[in-house]
Amino acid sequence: MHPTIQAFHDAVLTKDDTGLLPLFAQDIRFLPPTYWKTWTGNRAVAAVLGHVNAIFTDFTYRRVLGDGRDWMLEFHCKVEGLDAVGVDLITLNDDGLMQEFEVVMRPYKTVGALREAMMARIAKDPGFAAFRDAMR
Repeated sequence: MHPTIQAFHDAVLTKDDTGLLPLFAQDIRFLPPTYWKTWTGNRAVAAVLGHVNAIFTDFTYRRVLGDGRDWMLEFHCKVEGLDAVGVDLITLNDDGLMQEFEVVMRPYKTVGALREAMMARIAKDPGFAAFRDAMR
């Protein structure tokens, strides 16, 4: 497994949010499963994923597939007690950092619960407002 993917995998499983930022390209693009917008920038994406990591429970990776620049990490988790499965679709840049990151999840009900939980968390995080311009 690519060292960046392994480090991301380990940081997510141990809920080590400080381990995420060094894995991201400065201009990383993150496409969440909850709406049709894109977060851009390593600090904004790290903040978003830090909140997501706090919301997900019983998180496990089921499969990791990939080679070179393109990777897929299949996961299972719970959100507010609801089961979900999803995939992280990751593209690395020439420096081996995460450049593109898209998450696809199902079922719809759990994705809705994730969106509601995220909105509640970021509303209580005064520092998160600094990242509003990072969403396009």
